[in-house]
Amino acid sequence: MLNLANYKWTKEPQQCNHQMRSTPYQSRSDIRYLYRPSLAKKRQLVYVLTTWRSGSSFFGELFNQNPEVFFLYEPMWHIWQKLYPGDAVSLQGAARDMLSSLYRCDLSVFQLYNTPGGKNITSLGLFGATLNKVICSYPLCSAYRKEVVGMVDDKVCKKCPPQNLRFLEEECLKYNTIVIKGVRILDINVLAPLMEDPSLEVKVIHLVRDPRAVANSRIKSRHGLIRENLQVVRSRDPKLRRIPFVDPNHKMNKKDGSDYHSIGAMEVICDRTTRTLRTALSPPPWLKGKYMVVRYEDLVEDPIKTLRQVYRFVNLSANHDIESFALNMTSGSSSSSKPFIVSSRNATQAASAWRTVLSFQQIKQVEDYCYHSMNILGYERVKSSSEVKDLSKSLLIPPKL
Repeated sequence: MLNLANYKWTKEPQQCNHQMRSTPYQSRSDIRYLYRPSLAKKRQLVYVLTTWRSGSSFFGELFNQNPEVFFLYEPMWHIWQKLYPGDAVSLQGAARDMLSSLYRCDLSVFQLYNTPGGKNITSLGLFGATLNKVICSYPLCSAYRKEVVGMVDDKVCKKCPPQNLRFLEEECLKYNTIVIKGVRILDINVLAPLMEDPSLEVKVIHLVRDPRAVANSRIKSRHGLIRENLQVVRSRDPKLRRIPFVDPNHKMNKKDGSDYHSIGAMEVICDRTTRTLRTALSPPPWLKGKYMVVRYEDLVEDPIKTLRQVYRFVNLSANHDIESFALNMTSGSSSSSKPFIVSSRNATQAASAWRTVLSFQQIKQVEDYCYHSMNILGYERVKSSSEVKDLSKSLLIPPKL
C-alpha cells in the first residue's frame, strides 16, 4: 500500500530557466517556482490546528469571509479518503507534505489522491468547495463577490462552472494571506519542517475546546465521523491501560459501541494535544512568535475581542462587516447543534450543552484521557454529578499558555 508518511520534500525549489518562467503551467510542478524566497514580501501563511467538533467550521469562516484571504477548508480530507483505512498517525507526513505544496499555490498535489483513471479534479472537486468564497466568487464564478460578507449557499455554488485547478492557482497567487484549516494534523511538531523552511512564513493558530464538549459533539456526529473515528482509534497505543467505558454491570448495546469509538478517539486526540501544548510552553526557535492558542469558549463569549486578537496575530484588519458577522453567528436565538453546519446560534449555550447530556461516567472517562491538556488550557475537572449540572458554576479558569 502507498505509504507517504516518511516522504521527503525538498525545502529549496530547484532553479529554472527563463523559458520555464514564461510558461509556468507547462509542467504542473513548475508552479512552485513562481513562489520564490527572493520575493520582496513573503506571504503570510496560516494553519488553523484543531480537531473535529471544536467549532472550527465557524472559526474558519472568519477567514473565508475576509476578502484578503485565500482560504482552504480541510484539504487533507482527500488524503484520508484515498489512504483509508490507514491510522491517523501514519498519515501525518503526507498531510504535512500536502500543506507544503498548497502554501506554494501548487494544487496539483490533489491529483495524487484522485481516483485512478478518474477525471482531473476541478475547483468544485475540492472538499468544502461549494462553501468557499474564492471558488464561488468572481472571477471563478459570478454567484458571489468576495468582498461582500455572508455565508455561501452551497446550492447556489454547485451551479458554478467547475474550473481547472490552474485557474484556482492563479487566484491563490494573487493573495498575500493563505489560511488552511485542518483537523488531521494531530501534533504541531509534525509542522516543524514547514515552520523552519526559510522560503515560507507559517504561523499556527491552535483552536481548542473543552474536550468534554468535543466528545459530546463527536457522539452527536457519530454517523458522519465513522471512518475518522476508526482511523484515530487505530492509532492508540496498545500498551496503555484502557479505562472501562461502562459500568461492569451495564449491558452494552449498539449505541454504546458507537459512543465508545467517539470517546475512545479522545485518548489519541488529547495525547497529541498535550504534546503540542508542552512544545508551546517551552517553544523551540521555530515556534517562537508563530503560535497562538484560542479557546472556543473565549471566542463565543467575546467574539469581537477574540477576532481582533487573531487578526492582529496574522497581520489582518477586522472591518465592521466581519465583526458584525462574528457577533451575529454567536448570538442567535437558536440552540441548534446540527453537526457540520455553520449557522447563527446561541453559541455560549451550545458550549456548555455537554453538561446536561453526557453521563457522569462518560465525563470522567474523557477527563482521565485529557487531564494534562485540560490542566494547561484551564478546563476544570468536576467532582460530582451535581457539580456538572450546576450551570451557574463556570469550569473555566485562565490557561497556562
